[in-house]
Amino acid sequence: MKPTLTAVALLLASTSLASAEGQLQLFNWGNYTSPELLSKFEAETGIKVTVTDYDSNETALAKVEAGGHGFDLVVPSATHVPIWIEKGLVQELDLSKIPNHANIAPEWMTVDYDPGRKYSIPWQWGSTGMAVNQTVYSGDINTSAIFLDPPPELVGKVNVTPEMGDVVALATMYMGGQPCSEDGELMKKVRDKLLEAKPKWLSMDYGMTEKMAANDVMASLYWNGAIFRARLENPDVKYGYPKEGFILWMDQVMLLKDAQNVEEAYQFLNFIAQPENAGLISSFARYANGISGSEPFMPEDMKDAPEIVVPAELADKGVFLKTCTGKAQEYITAIWTELQK
Repeated sequence: MKPTLTAVALLLASTSLASAEGQLQLFNWGNYTSPELLSKFEAETGIKVTVTDYDSNETALAKVEAGGHGFDLVVPSATHVPIWIEKGLVQELDLSKIPNHANIAPEWMTVDYDPGRKYSIPWQWGSTGMAVNQTVYSGDINTSAIFLDPPPELVGKVNVTPEMGDVVALATMYMGGQPCSEDGELMKKVRDKLLEAKPKWLSMDYGMTEKMAANDVMASLYWNGAIFRARLENPDVKYGYPKEGFILWMDQVMLLKDAQNVEEAYQFLNFIAQPENAGLISSFARYANGISGSEPFMPEDMKDAPEIVVPAELADKGVFLKTCTGKAQEYITAIWTELQK
């Protein structure tokens, strides 16, 4: 007998559910997910995690917003968490399914972008600063002048990470302001400085762990953990904290509104909030995390690494980047659009 439309629909639904069982789709930044963590999670739960990479907050947001993505979890930066929530792209967490939620460090529990951590679980946090190969440049590495007013020996050898918020914020502080400025005159100066500097850059690209380790790039505006990993391969690579102001940030995992593998996602969220597993995340990517008690499970060399420990004299120069809105965001977007031409 030919099955009815309803019977076919039920058959397809049951087949879909069966194929999804024991699966999880994680949408995360590239080269940022520990293979050891995933292997351990699969061994303990039987759930296989498939990781799809993205290279910027804007890329991730656009992909999910377009629909039909198939992802369950995403890892946005703090600046974008309110955007994901406001757009209805993520769902509030059922904390009864995440008993390890209690392991979130107090300082990361009370964040203004997700008070009480109702929508997110910490992944990793770090800074955005300057990386330099000291075989080419032996001057001050604690300055954004390296990419905004490159010294002669670095002209044509500098990379700038194409992350809009970080780049414009660092340039704003270099010009004497603060991130999310609504001062039109100041932001014109920021635009002019970036446009003046761009011809002196080599590239606006990612993948600096490998490229700086291989001496393909001699300086870069980039993230501390990635440069830590580059230094482990190439001791000539050093990381600096711009004295004009540098960025602090945190990435966190969020459950998408249209996630298909919800129970598997909850198991993963609970798993990464366990100290030894958070330690695995940090051990791979070399960033700090927001889980109390994870330090003993991290490599010994992370305790005093220059990419992790900010020099005392520069400690007050770190600014936690927040979500810019209104006129400030308009200026940032306009500057970025012009910089991409």
